Amino acid sequence: MLKGLLLVTLFASVANVISYLFGGFSPLIIGIVIGMIFANTFRKKLHNSYDQGIVFSTKTLLRGAIILYGFRLTFQDISQVGISGVLVSTIIVTFTFIIGYFIGVKVLKMDKETTMLTSAGSSICGAAAVLATEPVVKGEAYKTAVAVSTVVLFGTISMFLYPFLYKSGLIDLTPKGMGIYIGGTLHEVAHVVGAGSAISKEVANDAVIVKMIRVMLLAPFLVVLGVWLSKTKNSKEKTKITIPWFAVWFIVVAGFNSLNLLSPQIVKFINQLDTFGLTMAMSALGMQTSFEKFKEAGLKPIYLATILFLWLVFGGYYITKLSMMI
Repeated sequence: MLKGLLLVTLFASVANVISYLFGGFSPLIIGIVIGMIFANTFRKKLHNSYDQGIVFSTKTLLRGAIILYGFRLTFQDISQVGISGVLVSTIIVTFTFIIGYFIGVKVLKMDKETTMLTSAGSSICGAAAVLATEPVVKGEAYKTAVAVSTVVLFGTISMFLYPFLYKSGLIDLTPKGMGIYIGGTLHEVAHVVGAGSAISKEVANDAVIVKMIRVMLLAPFLVVLGVWLSKTKNSKEKTKITIPWFAVWFIVVAGFNSLNLLSPQIVKFINQLDTFGLTMAMSALGMQTSFEKFKEAGLKPIYLATILFLWLVFGGYYITKLSMMI
């Protein structure tokens, strides 16, 4: 694992240096770009002994960094997103999965497992949702890989697209509205942090709060999905439910931070350390984004992911606009 972690650390360090030299570019975004370039050029020549450290960075390290992100927030901040954030999260999760399932199975004639895995990734929290949904739908390994690849790809596109649209004036949302929009529609937690940070700290904070509401909806989503599948298959077999505990710890840390027990200097150091951890996770995420996986699965999963991506961009925008009026 150490070899892979050292490689990811090197990529993250390069990303931070580039970010320092060219101010205005988030090291998180630079990290995933460097990772993607590597994944589609030299990754094949890399010995598989590096894989464990890279995978560790995209899973365990990412969740740890998100937990520490709670030191940037307080319960006073959480109250700021109000009913709009909760409403957008719930609507997006529900309708994205329903739309994805209907189009995938009924229109594109895809198998149910790939459809549900891809739809879950787009509607909730990207790769984490796909991996958590896998034991419920009992999909094959390659179907999970395809679903993860689609959400990572379109989540990365969104991460670049949203800041561009906002800064160019094509999205007429307030900073709070933009935070809700990003948190309510982007795929991965890391993508949300990257897109939000590229705009402002205020947008990033609101985006992460709303995103974590979506992540916390994963547990009830899996329960409902498991019950529905057991009824449709007439099966009495129990399904395994995965709870995203890192989301719970994120709230615990934010609550601790709300008590102001640590000095501002210590909190600042933790935030700097956390930013580097997030950059490592983003770099590792890019290092696993290989376009060859899409060729093996055909075009239908890409069609479905594209439709869901468009729904999240346009549908999510209007849902956010309406929620801000409440």
